[in-house]
Amino acid sequence: MKPQFLQTNRTESFATWRFRTFMNWYPMFFGTGGKILFWSGDSREVHLRLRRSIWTYNYVGTIFGGSLFAAADPFYMLMLLRILGKQYVVWDKAGSIRFRKPARQTLYIRYELTDDTLDEIRRDVASNGQTEHTFTLQWVDKDGVVYAEIERLCYIADKKHYEQRKGDKQQSKFPR
Repeated sequence: MKPQFLQTNRTESFATWRFRTFMNWYPMFFGTGGKILFWSGDSREVHLRLRRSIWTYNYVGTIFGGSLFAAADPFYMLMLLRILGKQYVVWDKAGSIRFRKPARQTLYIRYELTDDTLDEIRRDVASNGQTEHTFTLQWVDKDGVVYAEIERLCYIADKKHYEQRKGDKQQSKFPR
């Protein structure tokens, strides 16, 4: 059973259920030990779980920090790509993790993109052609106790702006 803080009014669509199922079996994600529990039909909310298991615990019996970081890796980028569409380029640019407590129990993380955040990103890209946005996440137990905090920095650009910049950089590398 999901913890109370993972309850949502959003629903999963068949397309996001299928994508979630594929991602859970994708070897690069499967190897982290994480599991996607929910992916909303509008891609604005995603829930993950990470259990302590033979695959995720370290020498001292706590969840390996690499599992905490890797399981939380691609989701804001994927959510933004699905929401913003093909006219945008989205990249994970940087990430960091701060461990708060050693974890010996199942942990959860919730991703959510609000209208305000999406509007801010679209506004910044419309004004500047590109932007960077930092997202903060927390791995928590069923009682909401924080075990790790993660920051993800995403680069978002208008595809035309991105292609133009890429072309400009290539031309400057190879003078005629």
